[in-house]
Amino acid sequence: MGNTIEVSFPGGARVDAIIKDKLIKTDQSVKYGGEGSEPEPFEHFISSIATCAGIFALKFCQSREISTEGMSLSMECETDKVKKLYGKIAINLTLPEGFPEKYKEAIIRSMDQCTVKKHILDPPEFTIAAE
Repeated sequence: MGNTIEVSFPGGARVDAIIKDKLIKTDQSVKYGGEGSEPEPFEHFISSIATCAGIFALKFCQSREISTEGMSLSMECETDKVKKLYGKIAINLTLPEGFPEKYKEAIIRSMDQCTVKKHILDPPEFTIAAE
């Protein structure tokens, strides 16, 4: 069996999760009835794509002893106006100064291995129940 995530409702519009003994706090924005004290659940989700690509880039550099000083990653999400969902996500890695040109395509391929992205492209089956 995989990971179990336990969810609690600590008050207001906050919904928190515990996974592997780590607390992930969420709240809704003021616009949606929360206090905006924590990222919304969707913000955690969408950020996980960027941070997943980032960890693959980081590990790529670390395994080759390439400095990551000055390296940064940004992700832009474009909304599909009809579906009202993100229709395009663009990830851009700014390479550190002195990054070997010969590894440029390889680090892109490495980031493409992001497990979060793979789950979006090949989604799991969902079952929802109430007791």
